[in-house]
Amino acid sequence: MAKQFLDSHGIEYTEIDVDRDPAASAEVVSHVGKRAVPQFVIDGEWFQPYKPGQGLLLDELHLRFGIPRS
Repeated sequence: MAKQFLDSHGIEYTEIDVDRDPAASAEVVSHVGKRAVPQFVIDGEWFQPYKPGQGLLLDELHLRFGIPRS
């Protein structure tokens, strides 16, 4: 769903598959304390756009990317 959000708003991104890249997996753990995906890194700030029980944090994503809600 996170990729779908980015794609639907024309936001370019680099996808890193932590299942195939052990170094990337370790980096996630070092920054957030656990292997939680998806993770976005926006201007150097780590952000998890999903919360269990809440789903994709659409309001937060719109705010962070400056996309008005319709």
